[in-house]
Amino acid sequence: MSRVGKYPIAIPDGVSVAVSGDAITVKGKKGELSQQVLSDVSIAVEDNRVVVKPMVETKFARALWGTMRSNIEAMITGVSQGFTRELEIQGVGYRAQMQGKTLRLQLGFSHDVEFPVPEGIQIECPSQTQILVSGADKQMVGQVASNIRGYRPPEPYKGKGVRYKGEYVLRKEGKKK
Repeated sequence: MSRVGKYPIAIPDGVSVAVSGDAITVKGKKGELSQQVLSDVSIAVEDNRVVVKPMVETKFARALWGTMRSNIEAMITGVSQGFTRELEIQGVGYRAQMQGKTLRLQLGFSHDVEFPVPEGIQIECPSQTQILVSGADKQMVGQVASNIRGYRPPEPYKGKGVRYKGEYVLRKEGKKK
């Protein structure tokens, strides 16, 4: 029995949810998102709420029940408020800047790393050591932030690299004499 799936999702003002066949579409001020719905789960919009229920009593359907509800809730939150991931850059000479639709990173390599910003994602650099990744799709925002962090993850000796804001890096002790 899903503890998450049984709760209905409230639809805020300015957001419209449409279920047509095997797809759900959510529209709001931040954009439009759609997702395929598997046949084991039914989705209904009633009284300005979205209700998700399993169609059959199988283990797979019960597993999808909570997952679909969480995905739909993330879609509704994304088109109404949006999602943001903050990255910090630490290291001497490490910096980031936006140049048009490209994020240029200087991370201690012999060359600058140029990251093209995907469609539906906004990247801002308030300072040279701070990157804000924002958008309506929660999965895409997290994936873009992870890709940027993947160019130079924080290393355990000096802590240099790109990290999520508030991420704790376990530090190792250096060489001993």
